[in-house]
Amino acid sequence: MKYHIWTEGCQMNVADSQRLGSALERLGYVYTAAAEEADVIVLNTCVVRQSAEDKATGRLHSLRPLKDRNPNLVINLMGCLVGVKGDDKLRARFPFVDVFSPPSDPGPLISFLTQSDVRALEARATESRFAVMNGDILPEHERGKTVSVHLPVVLGCSHACTFCIIPYKRGVERSRPVGEIVAEVRALVAQGVKEITLLGQIVDRYGKDIPDGPHLAALLRILHDIEGLERIRFLTSHPNYFGEDIMDAVAELPKVMPHIEIPIQAGDDAILEAMKRGYTQKDYRRLVEEIRAKIPGVSIATDIIVGFPGETEAQFMQTYQVLADLKLDVAHLARYSPRAGTVSARRMADDVPAAEKMRRFRVLENLQEGIAAEIAARYLGQTVVVLFEEKVKGRWKGRTRTNKLVFVETNDNVRGKVLPVTVTWAGPWSMQASPLSPWERGRG
Repeated sequence: MKYHIWTEGCQMNVADSQRLGSALERLGYVYTAAAEEADVIVLNTCVVRQSAEDKATGRLHSLRPLKDRNPNLVINLMGCLVGVKGDDKLRARFPFVDVFSPPSDPGPLISFLTQSDVRALEARATESRFAVMNGDILPEHERGKTVSVHLPVVLGCSHACTFCIIPYKRGVERSRPVGEIVAEVRALVAQGVKEITLLGQIVDRYGKDIPDGPHLAALLRILHDIEGLERIRFLTSHPNYFGEDIMDAVAELPKVMPHIEIPIQAGDDAILEAMKRGYTQKDYRRLVEEIRAKIPGVSIATDIIVGFPGETEAQFMQTYQVLADLKLDVAHLARYSPRAGTVSARRMADDVPAAEKMRRFRVLENLQEGIAAEIAARYLGQTVVVLFEEKVKGRWKGRTRTNKLVFVETNDNVRGKVLPVTVTWAGPWSMQASPLSPWERGRG
């Protein structure tokens, strides 16, 4: 029996798919990269923007012929297209789908596959959807090959920005127990993982919903002591909740990487208020200053949405100016896309034309490319420490502590190794480097 998983969207979905794959393998299924060969096909979907939803539904329609040829094929629709509350309209729209699973919940598929089967007792012998079973978290085809893994620690979100569909699709904020997280990290390290990225829609709020539980800073310190774990990252942060205790943890703990992902979303105060972000442009600028003062050499990434309802040219230029002034390392850009059910979709007119959204997107894209090139140029000739993940087109790919992408040509197998390299070329999105000789490493 074979299974195939198609994953679209955020790192949370990637983590969900890995755990589902491992659960299917405990039932005797074997992974296949070809959907045509599979007995079970899972589509793990994203709906954060309309383009992602369209891609998911298009992929789902493409599976109909496979189901027609093989009625025993099991098709599972999973993720944010389904949502935590389910969607009866989906069942009517896609009658050939056998199982509908909420985000982060393999339970419906496992139950469907184990009906009247004694294996169901083992497969469902836990209340937690993420619990470690037999120490296996990664599916077989990823073990020993996957160096960096995203680990969900906060599920759902309760902040409810007016543009965001996540609270409606993933439910209210729930922090996972610290013991469960530690057990998973130890299991992943035993499977060859060197780097963990802690995930949450607002990861800084980890533990806030647990009266006596540790918060994110404490969790970072607990995980820092796990032997064999080389690096720890976390995302995504929020300006309202990124506190001094988290800054201190990043500054003090060698395994916690000095890279912060903290979205501003817009640079105009009126737009930020309409988005229900809870801070001002001045607040964000002050926070960036504090982070840079507390964590020397830190890299900072942000998210920006252009074309939010009512955004004028002058308001857009406020966003442009913030980005130009702060010179952040990365800016993830998106054009506003109304999502059904959100406050902005219900109460605000999507009045910025598509062409204007794209123009603003390109303006910021060009600005950020210049900023990124300027930052990258500082690395030229410098020695940086890189964790290598995989070989891509004959070159080894890895990342610096500040999350810069580095490629190195070497005949050595450096997967999972943390090595110093010298940067020989630096572009806005990646760098090339040469490895140091053993003598040079020792001298350093």
